Amino acid sequence: MVSKKIVAVVMVVGAFAAGAYYGGSQKAPVITNSSAGASYSGGYDKSADSDAKKSSKKSAVKQRTEVGETHVVNDGETIMAAVQAAKPGDTIQVMPGTYHETVYVDKDDIRIIGVIKEGKRATLDGKGVLNDAFLYSGNNFVVENFFITKYKGNGVMGQAGNNFEIRNNIIEDTGVYGIFPQLGKNGIVEYNVISGIEDAAIYVGMSDNIHVAYNDVFANVAGIEIENSRHAIVENNNVYNNTGGILAFITPGLPIKTTYDVIIRNNFIYNNNHKNFGAPGSMVGSIPAGTGILIMASDDVVVEDNIITGNKTTGILITDHANAPGVTIDPESDPNPDGVKILNNLMYNNGYDTIDEVKALMLTEFKQGEPDIVRVGVTNDSCIINRHRYVSVGVNGWAECEFTNTDAIDSYLLDEPVPPRVIDPSERGKVVYNGVCAGCHTYTGRMIGPPVQIIQALYMDNPQGVADFIASPTKKRDDYPEMPPQNYLDEKTRLAVAEYMLAQKK
Repeated sequence: MVSKKIVAVVMVVGAFAAGAYYGGSQKAPVITNSSAGASYSGGYDKSADSDAKKSSKKSAVKQRTEVGETHVVNDGETIMAAVQAAKPGDTIQVMPGTYHETVYVDKDDIRIIGVIKEGKRATLDGKGVLNDAFLYSGNNFVVENFFITKYKGNGVMGQAGNNFEIRNNIIEDTGVYGIFPQLGKNGIVEYNVISGIEDAAIYVGMSDNIHVAYNDVFANVAGIEIENSRHAIVENNNVYNNTGGILAFITPGLPIKTTYDVIIRNNFIYNNNHKNFGAPGSMVGSIPAGTGILIMASDDVVVEDNIITGNKTTGILITDHANAPGVTIDPESDPNPDGVKILNNLMYNNGYDTIDEVKALMLTEFKQGEPDIVRVGVTNDSCIINRHRYVSVGVNGWAECEFTNTDAIDSYLLDEPVPPRVIDPSERGKVVYNGVCAGCHTYTGRMIGPPVQIIQALYMDNPQGVADFIASPTKKRDDYPEMPPQNYLDEKTRLAVAEYMLAQKK
């Protein structure tokens, strides 16, 4: 929810200089044909990326030139046993049945395929006890065709694995996240159906070159979230009955400080009015129900050709960090959403039951009606076309965009998969901290878990104590959920990440 302190400010501004807070008066309508203008070229230059190599193929996972062994897992057996037996290049086929386990993949080039037979899928059931269904840290990883339910943490979580494809899974009630690639590069998340998640159904964290498409996400706090990530396309998704539909965020206090070059296009974003059931005090826990798209502090976000309707607070909400509740300012993160670009979208019946703070903002511009677009705080170099089609507040001073579509950009996936990640032993603690711990902990602010500063104060010069807690945690505070055990990490790795965490200063 927009913070109450801004309400007092804008009421004063509205009384003395209506509209000046937002940088100008209403401009005369300019009608733009979206198919006739220039196309956006994006902010990603493949020639400057050492991981990008030219190829005619388009896939996140490297194409195999040799067929490895196929391991078949039947009901009553374990998937993890097949993973342990597999070698890079192998495929694991899982037959229909119910499997109560966590599958951890730390090998490269492993594909785990659920076999669908007479409409029945392989089911991973955490029974409300296990934390994660799939964890992967290997490169060139594929998981598809599973039904995943009743886990406490994540359905599928990536921990610094590059080149991944997560598709055609049904995920219900898996705790914090449904699909969560963290610190990865070059990945596809597509054709998944995800519901009942208390944070984000699809959460792309600190990752690059990601394609999120053709997913069905509903009855979650957040439908799709692009957080502290770059070069992402979110398109052709069906996003409804969440608290917030699609989010592009910068979360302060994380190791990667930016979100930019995100295209949100051709999505159905409707009726995202679900009651917020996120963890109290968390960032998503403060999203007002009825938010279609939320852009917070992210740069160069393009919103194009979406159908956005029935979201009771507003269709698109754009805010800086200063006006977002519960956000701890990070001096190394730019707090403003600069270069936002709103192209043609079909928006109607949004803002029909908006919050009081938005009503107060509308008074500053003497606006009436149901707001499709709301912008609060500071933004620079943002633009919009066909603004006369929308009821908006805060965009009067925005320029007309110099382009009208993103047709020139098909995908931000790399032409060739990223080379295998090689982790120097001295970097083990850092990589695990960024790939695992930063999914729930920032340095100063609150996420799912407490800030790192609090952990440092509790353990100070006791890294072994942190390592032991990582393996076998207990609930210490009523205002935070119980941390799941990370005992799949070996003892040396747990100690390395504990030492790295206690040494952090920002």
